[in-house]
Amino acid sequence: MKLLFVHQNMPGQYREILAWLAARGTHDLAFLTQRRDVQLNGVKTITYRAHQQATKDSYGLSKDWENAAGAGLGAALALRELHRSEGYKPDIIIGHTGWGELLFMKEIFPDVPVIGFFEYFYRTSGGLVGFDPESPPNDQAGFFAKARNTVPYASIESVDLGHVPTAWQRDRFPASFHDRMYLCHDGIRTDRLLPDPAASIGLGRLGQPLTRDDEVVTYVARNMERARGFHIMMRALPRILAERPKARVLMIGGNETSYGTESKHPGGLRGEMEEELGSNIDWSRVHFLGKVPYDDLCRIIRISRCHIYLTMPFVLSWSLLESMSMQATVVAADVDPVREAVTHGETGMLVDFFNPQALADQVVDVLARPGDYAHLGPNARAHVVEHYDFLNRCLPEHIAQINSLVPAAKRIEM
Repeated sequence: MKLLFVHQNMPGQYREILAWLAARGTHDLAFLTQRRDVQLNGVKTITYRAHQQATKDSYGLSKDWENAAGAGLGAALALRELHRSEGYKPDIIIGHTGWGELLFMKEIFPDVPVIGFFEYFYRTSGGLVGFDPESPPNDQAGFFAKARNTVPYASIESVDLGHVPTAWQRDRFPASFHDRMYLCHDGIRTDRLLPDPAASIGLGRLGQPLTRDDEVVTYVARNMERARGFHIMMRALPRILAERPKARVLMIGGNETSYGTESKHPGGLRGEMEEELGSNIDWSRVHFLGKVPYDDLCRIIRISRCHIYLTMPFVLSWSLLESMSMQATVVAADVDPVREAVTHGETGMLVDFFNPQALADQVVDVLARPGDYAHLGPNARAHVVEHYDFLNRCLPEHIAQINSLVPAAKRIEM
């Protein structure tokens, strides 16, 4: 089968299924993307440029649509050119709808089925907007939320089938979307993401590697931002470090803002929090590691005695499920999307997002009494294996949905 994947930031949510398909060697795989620095074995990379992008002076309510339309047209024109020059025509197109890249696929190939990944629907309650009292929405928030949703509304009419990874994300969308989308996570490679009692990681300022014998606390986010609770994490540190004098905190993530409100501090939110906390923290035991290679990330999680996952109500991070697969003892924010994956006292511990003191108390207790929480890691892994495992749970569903849209002769064999 000829499968075309579409995502501006290749490979995006398609990392695992692409690798699985490529390893079989029986399918023609292509990826349409804006990235020019990624090559995957067995996958042809096709690049495109957005045809138009909004400028700083563009009308605010239409910026998202202008960017989406520009990306969609750029993607469609690149595909049309490939069809004309090489006769390329996929059997199915699978891509992310968030940036508009699928909007015009049917104009190029009206008879080719399209599966669209629907990630987020903007509302003024129950999600990022209005959740944090430190960042109250202005009186135009509702207008901007509705304007941003022009992209998913147009996208649901541009695909044959939608895909959404969690129930919380599905329920953000209007009910009219639900029977046009299937629910299944992208999938976690639990067969590879195993615990390792012998894991260790060396840090430049330390004389010897850290291991499971050390009191290591970990925090992971793509970027250290409010949406992922970085400010709450930082405010919990003084008590954690004071109560546990041997603890070390490893912080992984960039210093930009992917979602929500940006800090006005010249040093970003990290600089803002460092200024707020000052000498209340023993900075010699806090290690900001930035963005690390994936293998290093896994080794860090494997030595963690307590892994902290904080988020406002938003898209669930892969890092949480991956950490659970590696049997991390998780302390996480008690918000709806997290409760879908973590049951308090069974697969992790949940704390009030807005209570740094409660977070610190829970972390201190986990560090002080690891035996009392020893059941959480194995339970967490068992839960992820049952509900999120790529090979046995998620892949069969994705393949079934793909096969439902193509002729029997072209279907993928499991």
